[in-house]
Amino acid sequence: MINITNGLVLYGPEMEPIRANILIEDDLIVEISPHASGGCKIDAKGCIVSPSLINSHVHLGDSVVKDIGDGKSIEDIVKPPHGLKHRLLSEADNGDVVASMRCSLLEMMESGTTTLVDFREGGLEGISLIEEAGKGLPIKKIVLGRHDSFLEPFSSPYFSNDSHNPNSDFEDEIRGATLKIIKSADGVGLSGFGEISDEVVQIITETCALKGKISAIHAAEYEEVQKNSLNVTGKTEVERALETGFDLLIHVTSPLNSDLDLLKDKGVSVVCCPRSNGALSVGIPPIKEMWDKGINLLLGTDNLMFNSPNMFREMEYALKVTRGYYKDYFPPVEILKMATVNAGKALHINTGCIEEGKQADIMVAEQLSRDPVLSLINRTEPKNIITMITDGIQIKNRFIIK
Repeated sequence: MINITNGLVLYGPEMEPIRANILIEDDLIVEISPHASGGCKIDAKGCIVSPSLINSHVHLGDSVVKDIGDGKSIEDIVKPPHGLKHRLLSEADNGDVVASMRCSLLEMMESGTTTLVDFREGGLEGISLIEEAGKGLPIKKIVLGRHDSFLEPFSSPYFSNDSHNPNSDFEDEIRGATLKIIKSADGVGLSGFGEISDEVVQIITETCALKGKISAIHAAEYEEVQKNSLNVTGKTEVERALETGFDLLIHVTSPLNSDLDLLKDKGVSVVCCPRSNGALSVGIPPIKEMWDKGINLLLGTDNLMFNSPNMFREMEYALKVTRGYYKDYFPPVEILKMATVNAGKALHINTGCIEEGKQADIMVAEQLSRDPVLSLINRTEPKNIITMITDGIQIKNRFIIK
């Protein structure tokens, strides 16, 4: 057993600061109280005890092409299958890709992240690369894969000439490819509606749902894709994503019409990636409007091409750009919840929150100001993290365990 004592604990789903000890047995939090005793003690005096961070959207493979393509359009950089990143990744040596991914995983752990959601290109081989990169590292990887056959255009011979519906052979092929992916992964993560038909999407989301796997897609990332979607289908990308049954939408930087009301009504979570949106000059996510409507919001660092995977940097940018955009106050704790509590809820994982019965994924960091939440968001650097525990095991330790 481990007993974290004397710390200022951000307790429960509302992250209420309380003085308490945390008793951990195996991988679970079994008691939180000022009187919890027993186990090997970690003295957290002068420290904040917080859930460790969850990075809910990252393209880890792009670690091998950092800071390439700056100034190009978003389509030129990341649109599959011929975007700059896809061309470079196809030319990259697998050993280099794995080594760069492992460096990024280590950087995440150093900066407080113990769970990540990776959009994994490259089919089954891509999934095997992240498994190799993460060998022996105590970090939880939620891997959302994809398959090249998903990009079949409407003009595919598998589609009948007199309708937009795929014939049974094509349906079987897509379902079979989806099953292969989700056998090795936690679900499917799609680039967007600009490269895939709604009929293919429907097969993928239905297959994921039947197998209890996650389906996620980039949607409404910028205004042009929204307008194109309306022109071609009469519906926004958000409407199409909700109609086809996705569990998780990435970005929603440019909602139109009744998109936000629909998201609220359907109870679908959104992952915001404000630094990525800023780097690509596509806008600022409407975090305050979505929060006002009660949409469950998550936070991700997105593409390693132009962002570090440091969630402290993402939280600080998210808080300040939201306040600047709206010229209004936004509660810091809501940003921290996007990186912890909200993500645990949306991803159906037993972590992201410090309360009895949750997995012990915990970060202990020096308190650098009177406000514990702002201390984490504004001031915490990797050097200020004193210890981290994931699944009840210490993975970083600057304390003497008594």
